[in-house]
Amino acid sequence: MAEFVVITGMSGAGRSQAANHFEDLGWYVVDNLPPALMPKVQEFADAPGSSISRVGLVLGLNLYHEEVVPALVELKESAEGSVRILFLDASTPELVKRFESTKRRHPFASIPPMGVSDAIEAEREALGYLRSQADVVVDTSEYSIYQLHHFIDEVFGLDAGPESVTTRIMSFGFKNGIPLDADLVLDCRFLPNPYWVEELRPLTGQHEAVTDFLLNGQPMAETFLQKTEDLLKLLVPAYVREGKSYLTIAFGCTGGRHRSVFVAEDINQRLTEDPELGVRPLITHRDLDS
Repeated sequence: MAEFVVITGMSGAGRSQAANHFEDLGWYVVDNLPPALMPKVQEFADAPGSSISRVGLVLGLNLYHEEVVPALVELKESAEGSVRILFLDASTPELVKRFESTKRRHPFASIPPMGVSDAIEAEREALGYLRSQADVVVDTSEYSIYQLHHFIDEVFGLDAGPESVTTRIMSFGFKNGIPLDADLVLDCRFLPNPYWVEELRPLTGQHEAVTDFLLNGQPMAETFLQKTEDLLKLLVPAYVREGKSYLTIAFGCTGGRHRSVFVAEDINQRLTEDPELGVRPLITHRDLDS
């Protein structure tokens, strides 16, 4: 039985770039496929002697608004769980900038006539349910095309079985905004800030001196790490039971260089070393170099 990935999301968020990369990885990719034809593609891929084992379907809502969700439900039921939905998102200001730089007309801007910002918000509202059903949501606001490719390689190069969930650990700075693709957000700003220690300021949460500062004489830090580990041991299996194959846990501090990085690194290690949990952690420090 063929494996399917449905590539969808906001116009301008990187659907075409993602589709191209899947194609480069050897997937059979169909762009702008009418939902009514999805069963035909599945039938073709699952036919005896077919050489197609991985199929990418690129879907938007501008042409077939009312047909997409029922078609996806039917595909998921008939493919018996071998379907994952990748939803690409980005902030409205970033999408406006991308449309202005390419001079393209937004697909939602025609009926009724509206400006780019209003069209983006209309599309975001229309895609709300589809986003909620996605297995993987990624915010490409700060991604280059190469970072998007790397993300796809990490996530879809892994075989996340039914007893595991692909977990992404992220650190970020609140001053740069909360990541749009985060499922869980935990605030680390209650910890003492190494930024105000002159010799620690140029370092990051990956340095031993910063780790020592946050752990030694700060019992709240160890308690927080232990309680967070306990929380994730409770929640991750629950997400697996609900069929979620991808989970993003974001830790934030003011600048995203010290406290959140320290916590993300520690939690990543704890999850990695827990064989019973069965997760495959990926770690990203969004604002480490900001």
